Amino acid sequence: MLNLSSCSSRRSFGRAVALTAVGLAIAAIAAPATASGPTSTRAWCADRCDQVVIDWNLRTHATLKADNGYADPMAASRVLAMVHLAMHDAVNAVEPRFEAHAYRPAAGTARGEADAAVAAAAAAHDVLVALFPKQREALAAALDTTLLDAGIGRAVEQGRALGAAAAAAMLARRSDDGSRADETYRPGTRPGQYRFTPGFEFLASPHWRAVTPFTMRSPQQFRVAPPPALDSAEYAAAFEEVKTSGSQAADAARSLDQTHYAAYWYEFSDIGWNRIARAVARTKPQDLWQRARTFALLNAAMADAYIAGWDSKMHHDFWRPVTAIRLAADDGNPRTTADAAWTPLHVTPPVQDHPSTHSALGAAAAAVLAHAFGSDRVRFTMASPSSRPEASARTFTSFSAAARENADSRVRAGLHFRFATTAGLQLGEQIGRQAVRGHLAPLR
Repeated sequence: MLNLSSCSSRRSFGRAVALTAVGLAIAAIAAPATASGPTSTRAWCADRCDQVVIDWNLRTHATLKADNGYADPMAASRVLAMVHLAMHDAVNAVEPRFEAHAYRPAAGTARGEADAAVAAAAAAHDVLVALFPKQREALAAALDTTLLDAGIGRAVEQGRALGAAAAAAMLARRSDDGSRADETYRPGTRPGQYRFTPGFEFLASPHWRAVTPFTMRSPQQFRVAPPPALDSAEYAAAFEEVKTSGSQAADAARSLDQTHYAAYWYEFSDIGWNRIARAVARTKPQDLWQRARTFALLNAAMADAYIAGWDSKMHHDFWRPVTAIRLAADDGNPRTTADAAWTPLHVTPPVQDHPSTHSALGAAAAAVLAHAFGSDRVRFTMASPSSRPEASARTFTSFSAAARENADSRVRAGLHFRFATTAGLQLGEQIGRQAVRGHLAPLR
């Protein structure tokens, strides 16, 4: 069990808040196993058929980047979850080994000779074409690469058909999930209420709080407890910590290493944690079925962390440190002191403070990956495109340690109060643990 103690919609937000990177990742949800899968795995891809899952994860990232520069991480997380759940269902339609998410072949469906790797690629292709029709040609070329290697014949035809059916089922499941809704938001005026952060005159995707989850029963299933009262000692302590250690000032109470990892973890969590999973997967062989399941659960859990995080953020509507510190004279707490010129180390995202969804996504991913590889204590090294040039890569000895540093980085960057990151870690762990226990379960 992990013990994890101690953001995000318009294009202008995406450009200002995060640096994108090509590098999404995959890990396996079952304990490490040999890469030889069932007989439905075709000879053309031999013992590396799981690579098709990794390839289409990267293709999904490239598609999102080509569409809008990966400016909307919530929408991106939904796409990634849809693509990988469809791939999972397509592979299991060929030979059922795990519970399906949205597609189960009807009786009599031709699948006995189907190529599972082709089915996975076709499912990913069809979901992406439906969501991004302007990129049809590039996506068709990517699918052709798989089909050219696979050859021709009944197995390829059946795999292509099963992939198309799995994609259609996924698209139907998510056709009315609330992701295209619109909601007006007006910032508050009372102490503690959220105000627009510097550089932004909008709140990122307020409607995301009501999007249909992938693994949770409802967006509010794990709603976090309220932040501490403004006049409390707990609030004053968190206020002082972020004020002194998260400042852009040269004399900020922050070590050089903390400055480095504040930048290192600044990119969107869904990009970074997929890359972590892929880095680990290079040394952890998995067959196609395991790899598809892992990627599906990893991205479904992170998509749900955004949804749950937005529900709690909108419910508590708590101000960010940059606002709280500049307006501290009005908070009713004699232990806090205002600084009208205070500036965080990094740009504050245009969404409420409590909880930190950055922390929640990291904890959800860590819970999934610890289950995937049979242990939380897995050593890995990863570089980040948002890091400082002199410290572009970091090494970790466990997923939970990475998740904790990821959360702490938001305090050191001046973006969150400590209680918001603690709540985010707890939220993400709950989501990740429920995902691996209750979804896409092995068939017995």
